Amino acid sequence: MLSYLIGTKTIRDVLVAGTDTSAAIVVWAMTLLIRNPVVMQKAQEEVRNVMGKNGKTSEDDLPKLVYLKAIIKETMRLYPPAPLLVPRETRKDAIVHGYQIKQKTLVYVNAWAIGRDPKSWNNPGEFFPERFMGNCDTDFKGNDFELIPFGAGRRICPGMSIGVVTVELLLANLLYLFDWGLPDGIRKEDIDFDAMPGITMHKRNELRLLAHVNH
Repeated sequence: MLSYLIGTKTIRDVLVAGTDTSAAIVVWAMTLLIRNPVVMQKAQEEVRNVMGKNGKTSEDDLPKLVYLKAIIKETMRLYPPAPLLVPRETRKDAIVHGYQIKQKTLVYVNAWAIGRDPKSWNNPGEFFPERFMGNCDTDFKGNDFELIPFGAGRRICPGMSIGVVTVELLLANLLYLFDWGLPDGIRKEDIDFDAMPGITMHKRNELRLLAHVNH
């Protein structure tokens, strides 16, 4: 019974981690894309060229969507789903850059600040998916500490795999099926990037877009 309960809780944690955060990432990605129509157009061209007239994107198509993946990486760099990663507790006394850190000290990792660190990124506040194209092999799977929206090490987010695939499929299908615009009287400059407080960083104000079916 105990092993069953532990297994059920693990599955629940994975599903929660991979859905709530996925929804937040898609909203931030669409916010960035509507503010950057050139990037939006380029992403739609890629998705539609790959898909042709198949009607929807499947998991088999995802490896071909190189620019879309770069957009998602750039979105998570600027707006990580959990800006403060799950806290850690030090196992023993340590000295870090001259500071004495006692055993059982809670450590919070600021993934938001890491993704915007000018020591690691050129023009860190700019939305520029092309930075992840070409020879750049920086990824968010825990090996590159300048981009760790899911954490790193043995306690990396268990919902990472399902979350990433969910985001890729959602965003690819949104870009494939619809052309996107803004309601009358709204300019792209009017769209804000205010965030709500919480473990998952959701957009404070709803993103309102007009979807036109792509024929």
